[in-house]
Amino acid sequence: MQEQNRGYYRHDSTQKYSLRAPQSMRARLMLEVASELAAVSAWPHKQPLIHMRAQGAEEWAFTLFGSDSAHVVHQVASGEVNFAIVNPGAILALAIRGLGPYTTPVPVRTIAVLPQFDQLGFAVNASTGLKTLTDVKEQRYPLKLSLRGQMDHSSLVIVNEIVKAHGFTLADIVSWGGQVRHDKGTPDVRMPFVKSGEVDAVWDEAMPMYAVEALDLGMRFLSFDDEHAKKVDAMGLKRVPLNKELYPQITETGVQTIDFSGWPVYTLASTSDEWVRFFCEALDTRKDKIPFYAPGPVSALGDGGLPLDRMCRDTMEGPLYAPLHPAAEAYWREKGYLT
Repeated sequence: MQEQNRGYYRHDSTQKYSLRAPQSMRARLMLEVASELAAVSAWPHKQPLIHMRAQGAEEWAFTLFGSDSAHVVHQVASGEVNFAIVNPGAILALAIRGLGPYTTPVPVRTIAVLPQFDQLGFAVNASTGLKTLTDVKEQRYPLKLSLRGQMDHSSLVIVNEIVKAHGFTLADIVSWGGQVRHDKGTPDVRMPFVKSGEVDAVWDEAMPMYAVEALDLGMRFLSFDDEHAKKVDAMGLKRVPLNKELYPQITETGVQTIDFSGWPVYTLASTSDEWVRFFCEALDTRKDKIPFYAPGPVSALGDGGLPLDRMCRDTMEGPLYAPLHPAAEAYWREKGYLT
């Protein structure tokens, strides 16, 4: 028995995995429990913050954050978090340029992008007569506007930057006699506020969830004039036209929205090649165990594991707003995912 126990604790540095080591079993027990809880619908706590360190070390050397918040970029920039996810990729366009909530450029680099096509639209009642965001400012229109209630939601970051580029703020709308409210839920569940007349504008992402109903209710989506379209482009954001095949109710031409696609896994440019390769190898090894489904007519890639061959290249549903980390690019090429 004593001899067997020695084998149980023996460490073989030539082996990739040390599944039988006590510290591995303890760590995997907790990680697997967390993985299971994240899939339980009745369990509300879905965002994991994972610290890892060598056994007995005083400092936590490695941190993964499963939040999709734009504010986590600050923690990545400070080194508090090593790898994170953000929704959408456009947030990294602001971060890498030092725009929006980022006072200085953050040298973020992409590991891979979970593909998910989406758009952020500026819907208003057609009865307002507004056609562009410039009209809102020029007419000092007192909109009754519904925004996302989650105050750290990326849609609020993007909306604030877009209106700022047009020369006004959300506070200005209030000063013009309007109302800016933060309502709970996705935009589709806020459509009753439009029906009742409580609001006459909904500015939000997840357009496949609400655009059809919004158009049926007599709303239109505000577009960009040429002057302000150039300002949006200079911010690194992408303008995406409304697709009449997806939304046949559209009667206007040239209406554009803001791209809200992709959920990038990202890190800093200074993150070591070794750590990035370990991360990529782990993601590759576990890809079939990570559920993936991208709803919507454009990006419905089907149920199943991660489509890594679509996650490391610039695509409509997974745009690369920040370049791949060199070690990630090298790994994806080596494994044939990127050619």
